[in-house]
Amino acid sequence: MPINKVVSLDEAMGKLRDGLTILIPGFVNCGVPETLIKGIIGKGYKDLNIISNNTSIKGRGIGLLVQENRIKHITCSHIGNNTETVEKVVAGEIQVTFVPQGTLCERVRAGGAGIGGILTPTGLGTPIAEGKPVIEVDGKKYLLEKPLRGDVALIHAWKADKMGNLVYRRTARNFNPIFATAADLVIVEAEEIVEVGELDPDIIHTPGCLVDMIVQI
Repeated sequence: MPINKVVSLDEAMGKLRDGLTILIPGFVNCGVPETLIKGIIGKGYKDLNIISNNTSIKGRGIGLLVQENRIKHITCSHIGNNTETVEKVVAGEIQVTFVPQGTLCERVRAGGAGIGGILTPTGLGTPIAEGKPVIEVDGKKYLLEKPLRGDVALIHAWKADKMGNLVYRRTARNFNPIFATAADLVIVEAEEIVEVGELDPDIIHTPGCLVDMIVQI
């Protein structure tokens, strides 16, 4: 009998708790798992450590977590699009660690691949380099950036089959495939869920072996 990973939003959110480190993909609000974010708010979870490229915009996506004071710390590339995040960081209500976007992607990729980190010249001679090892390779200096992983990854897919094979749509793919590799629990929200076998294997971006639960949005 085929595996069926489709569950209700309430069941999926029941696997979470306060204080988790959560990977949330998306660029501004493209490819962001908005339904799952609203599920977090509905359950009242707080003190979350978020890893994401940005904090979306006020009142949308991750911006809702900011608005509802659910984030303790965020690791991201920028927060400038969301003035509310800026205000809360300046007020000391949210801690932030800035990571250059390419470095963020590669650190998460390293976390998913199980390797010890990456070497990059990005950030040398800037505050980004403070406290980090500098390694010389063939006469060039690089920062050693350690891998990033989450307790949970919340993923947005265009299509999913019931086994968890995923297809993303155009630019909404962005960070979703990488983030889906780097968490102990992967919960997907899908715009459309189909039967196993309906997706052409050649179009699958994330294999079902990485996915634990699927929620219909």
